Amino acid sequence: MKLAVSGKGGVGKTTFTALLSKALVARGYSVFAIDSDPNPTLLGSMGYPDPESVRPLVELKDLIEERTGARPGSMGGMVRLNPFVDDIPAKYAVDIGGVKVLVAGAVKRGGAGCYCPENTLVRALISHLLVDRSSALILDMEAGIEHLSRGTVASVDFLMVVVEPSHRSVETAFRIRQMATELGLKRVLAVGNKVRSQHDREFLEKSLVGWEMAGVIPYDETIRESETGELGALRAAPGTEASVDQIASLLVDKTAALRREGDQA
Repeated sequence: MKLAVSGKGGVGKTTFTALLSKALVARGYSVFAIDSDPNPTLLGSMGYPDPESVRPLVELKDLIEERTGARPGSMGGMVRLNPFVDDIPAKYAVDIGGVKVLVAGAVKRGGAGCYCPENTLVRALISHLLVDRSSALILDMEAGIEHLSRGTVASVDFLMVVVEPSHRSVETAFRIRQMATELGLKRVLAVGNKVRSQHDREFLEKSLVGWEMAGVIPYDETIRESETGELGALRAAPGTEASVDQIASLLVDKTAALRREGDQA
């Protein structure tokens, strides 16, 4: 199962990634979760005691130079476009309750022609994990899909767009889906989050006509309180966990159906 998670800033992408990762581990999956936000918080959300001690891969200049042949920030020179990355997950992932978290950091926005060494290494790592059938992958991205390319998007099973009940969040969701469509990724699912009322639910239903909804997650005061608690470790109410577990069940079934279709092709 290979998933990418996107959405407007602040809608709860990282919270959803953390809860979904745990739900899949509980089902027996080996899970890699990649935090590719410029302000990575996945480690802290999952209860890692010292998240600041883990530097994003995009900041490891010696590693980037070793693997790509070019030092970040240097001018000129050739960048090795297929760097060796097979050993990076085992060396740099942090295991939290069975979820192996990799802090990648944000890639630079430079369009299709951006071959800076940081981007090259991170995208090569993502490509490696996307084609590895032995583990599930959840890629926590910004409000876009810069970490994906036409070469890797075929390996993504589903793009999950997290949407809260607001016009700006919905607008961002449509923009993300358009970018995905242009890359050739058509399996896009919406996840309603922070839903407080029937009015919120109806707003999302009316605003996301034509979308397939993977599920709806209620607003959870327990999550908000946990963000200000000791270590900021994520805690969620049973109803929230049940909603995410239902989404996990849906994804398991849909991924199995995709695999059967692929085997028959």
